Amino acid sequence: PAPAKALLAHPAQPAKAKQKLVRDSFTIPKDEYAVLTGLKQRAALLTHPAKKSELLRAGIAALNAMPDKAFVAALGAVPSLKTGRPKQS
Repeated sequence: PAPAKALLAHPAQPAKAKQKLVRDSFTIPKDEYAVLTGLKQRAALLTHPAKKSELLRAGIAALNAMPDKAFVAALGAVPSLKTGRPKQS
């Protein structure tokens, strides 16, 4: 909990300030990836096109704004995945 509180203590930098970017990769189930595609289409229909990374960042911001009880409930609704790369079929 202490690191999370530290993140909340520092306000986000202004949009125009140059931020250091981090590149990362992760594994996501196909059905959840399809939800990302659907959200991209929904954003486009609402005349606000969004990239996958923007959707993920918006989700992170929404999780960060949740009270602890709602946050734990959201985490509980997502099954854990085995780490590592999926086997090629």
